[in-house]
Amino acid sequence: MNYETIGNAAGLVWKALNEADALGVKQIKKVTKLKDKEFFAALGWLARENKITIDTDPEDEKELIIALVQE
Repeated sequence: MNYETIGNAAGLVWKALNEADALGVKQIKKVTKLKDKEFFAALGWLARENKITIDTDPEDEKELIIALVQE
């Protein structure tokens, strides 16, 4: 995996989040059709750029909820 692949995956995740308020990991992976490795690399990219917030779902503590940072 290279920077271009990770950047493209980050773009897909960002686009999915931009169209929704917040999504769970399973929802984002379903929408973007990314593999685990690509998905988590994209999350790292977006997190490093302070573009996303990551919280646990209050109803299911094993599920993460991802949202774009509101600027």
